[in-house]
Amino acid sequence: MQTQPQISFDDLPVDDDVRDAALDHVAQLEKMSDRITGCHVVVAQPHRHQREGRLYSVRIDLVVPGGEIVVNRNHPEDHAHEDVYVALRDSFDAARRRLEDHVRRLRGAVKPHAARGEGRVARIFPLAGYGFIETPDGREIYFHRHALSPDDFRIANLGTRVHFTEEEGDDGPQAAHVEVVHGTVARGGHS
Repeated sequence: MQTQPQISFDDLPVDDDVRDAALDHVAQLEKMSDRITGCHVVVAQPHRHQREGRLYSVRIDLVVPGGEIVVNRNHPEDHAHEDVYVALRDSFDAARRRLEDHVRRLRGAVKPHAARGEGRVARIFPLAGYGFIETPDGREIYFHRHALSPDDFRIANLGTRVHFTEEEGDDGPQAAHVEVVHGTVARGGHS
C-alpha cells in the first residue's frame, strides 16, 4: 500500500485491540490485491440506545486503480453488531467481495456492462425504501429506492413495468439502475 492504513474511531475512545484487528483485516485485503493504494477505516456507534445494546458501524474506504471501494455497514437492526469484532468482520467481508469484483473487472473476467432486464414491481415498501421486482422467469430481485430516480420511486406501484440491471449485492442479486417504463405505471397504492 502506498500510504499507511488509517483506523479512526468516531466519537469513541481509541481501542488498540480493535485497531489491531482492523489492521489484520486490511493485511488480508492486501494479500488479495497488491494494487490497493490507500485505506481508511472508521469505527463508530451511530445508534446509541439507552436500554438496548450499542451497535457498531464500520466504514471502509479503499483506494484502488480506477476508483474507490466504499463499504458502509450500518445495520441498526443487526444486534450481532453490538460486538465490534463482528461488525468489523462483516464490513471487511463485504469489502473483500467488492475488491474481488474489482480485480475481476480489471482482468477483464467480468463484463463491465450487464444486460438490462425487464420485470414488474412485485412488492414495494415505500417507508422502508425498498421493494422487489419479479422477472419473467419468476425470480424476485431486491431493489433499493436509490436504484431509481426519486420521481420513479414515487410513482412505482405493484405491477409497474421496469427495466433494470442485475448485479450481485451483499445478500444476493439486486437490481441497479431501475427505470420505470413510463406509460405502464400500475394503478393502486404501495403495499
